[in-house]
Amino acid sequence: MKSGKRHFYKAKARKRKSGQKRRFPKIKPGADPKVKKVFASIGVPDKTPFKPDPFQLEALSVTKHSDCLVTAPTGAGKTWIAQQAIDRIHKNGGKSWYASPLKALSNTKFGEFSEIFGEKNVGILTGDRKENPNAPIIVGTTEILRNQLYDAMHQGITLPADFVVLDEAHFLGDEDRGVVWEEIIIYLPPRIPLLLLSATIGNAGLIAEWMSAIRSKECMVVIEKKRPVPLYPLFFHPSGKLHFLLTQGDSQKSRLHKKVADYLNTHRPLLLSPPYQLPPFGEIMRVLNKFHLLPAIFFLKSRADCDHALDLCKDNPVYDQNRKFLRRKQIQELMAQDPHMAKHRQLWHLEHLAVGAHHSGQLPSWKLILETLMTQGLLDAVFATSTVAAGVNFPARTIAFLNSDRFNGREFLPLNPTEFHQMTGRAGRRGMDHIGFAVIIPGKYMDVRLTAKLMTSPPTDVVSQIKINFSMALNLLLSHTPEQIEDLLRKSFATYVIAKTAKKVEGGSSKKAHKQLWLNFLKHLDFLKETGYADKNGSLTDDGIWASQLRIDRPLLIAEGLRLRLFPKSDPALLSALIASFVSERETDDSLGKLFKPKTLLNHFILLKKGLEPFIKHMADRNFEVRPLFFHPVSAIYAWATGQPWEKVLAIAEMEEGDLAMLVLRTADNLRHLRTLKQVFPEVASTAATSIDLMMRYPVTIE
Repeated sequence: MKSGKRHFYKAKARKRKSGQKRRFPKIKPGADPKVKKVFASIGVPDKTPFKPDPFQLEALSVTKHSDCLVTAPTGAGKTWIAQQAIDRIHKNGGKSWYASPLKALSNTKFGEFSEIFGEKNVGILTGDRKENPNAPIIVGTTEILRNQLYDAMHQGITLPADFVVLDEAHFLGDEDRGVVWEEIIIYLPPRIPLLLLSATIGNAGLIAEWMSAIRSKECMVVIEKKRPVPLYPLFFHPSGKLHFLLTQGDSQKSRLHKKVADYLNTHRPLLLSPPYQLPPFGEIMRVLNKFHLLPAIFFLKSRADCDHALDLCKDNPVYDQNRKFLRRKQIQELMAQDPHMAKHRQLWHLEHLAVGAHHSGQLPSWKLILETLMTQGLLDAVFATSTVAAGVNFPARTIAFLNSDRFNGREFLPLNPTEFHQMTGRAGRRGMDHIGFAVIIPGKYMDVRLTAKLMTSPPTDVVSQIKINFSMALNLLLSHTPEQIEDLLRKSFATYVIAKTAKKVEGGSSKKAHKQLWLNFLKHLDFLKETGYADKNGSLTDDGIWASQLRIDRPLLIAEGLRLRLFPKSDPALLSALIASFVSERETDDSLGKLFKPKTLLNHFILLKKGLEPFIKHMADRNFEVRPLFFHPVSAIYAWATGQPWEKVLAIAEMEEGDLAMLVLRTADNLRHLRTLKQVFPEVASTAATSIDLMMRYPVTIE
């Protein structure tokens, strides 16, 4: 029995034993009189000509002569700065690169920039899409930009760009992907001006100091702390009454409002629902609607909660029949473009209740439908995991929190100030709202005191996440000697911070601040030497040179599979399936009981695993992380690549649609790297190209 259920049944047993019952009141809309005065300010601002804010003009001026780091709240208008700077470069005949962390965000910016600068002047590079790659303005993902820098260093040329924008630059501190941002800053030639756009971060000055030191040119910081739309934090009492969360006008800005403190100090406070159960969202929305606080985004703990929440909205009446008509008409138009979505299990909720679930388990096309309807003001609420807060233009009048922690892929951790402000940044739509609201809803997973503190906490510092991996080691060795690589590692943000700290300590030395990174690189280099990808002098062998083109999660394992001829040369579906075993990060049950397992597929997978066993053992013996190869994703991708219907593949995969789509997309991305090896493995490269065509079809891609 899972621990959550175990605690649930123990709680029920204790309740029965004590004979005590928790109270779940009837929700009746209400608001504190002072709160009602604030509600009087709700409305849509008058249309006025756009006038840039002082921080936007300051940043634009800075980009003319130096690097610039802009840190400002979500929705403050950072993209305008990039647009104007790119326009200046373009008019002078220069080229610009706009890099973002998400393919979806890159697609959005590509559309926006195409309208502004003209389709012929804008290209996109995301792995999935490669359009107009020689255009003067390129939009793409940070990984693609980093890979282009690798290629430029190898070829001894400079990146063909005169200006680079790194959007969502606080991703520098992302545990999994921050290394890419740091590499770009280190490798980018100083002649190319760099504009970093970020949510509010605590140590922007330190980051700018580091950039100035390693790029030999000044990096200026432009900070905007004011939200474009004022935010009012509210507390949703289980009775349905709305209170201010914090004491208004108090010098201690995070001090709880007396009514909220009284509620928290009650021995057995009223609850909206039993522990481990979701609250009655339809009734909650009825309260928010009463005071014109919709549309709202509800942030929930899990994808399952987001889906289940829709059924709890059946009490949400749809009053505006004209709006319902417009929503139905827009949905019909969207469904005509994407017929698979017409069978979506949540379509009824979308059309009749004006609510939807937005999370990574949904297909990208479904999420795009929700974003379109929400942007047009045709939805009342979206139930989302915290992923919607990162980089998607998805604003609402109100943000509602039911939990004060966040799942990071491994465990639930309390929200930090940057994460919290990223989420509250969606509250209040610039040009559509005078004010926005963050509503705190009490429950099992809500630490009200923590959220009160987060409301006024300074932004979190960004910490370097640079780490050595085999793809980085191979690509640096492609164009640098080990000694030159040591110099590059001295330029890391981590090294700069350690050195700066050491100088402040009496007797401290900064000379070996990069030691840990360097030793880790040497560990990778030694393994490359042992396995024949590098020679005794640290130069790449022929095998190391072509392996460097595999800029993927597990380059050496796939490279070894190629060296041992373990991949099929002429069966694209089989090649797709085997490559899927290297990209899936999902722990799975490999009992092979009900799986789709053609004999040919199973035999090739077994041969692949056995063939790689010695190499995998060698990696483990040298203390490198090695994840097992599972058959489950192999089975699912083989079914998809052999033309099985999407619904059947879903049944085989036992995944949500979004997870399966991501597996397909990541497998296709790995195959693209195999496709580049046509000079060394021409047959496999040709088969990989055919494999990609088999994989990239509807509904993974939008027709």
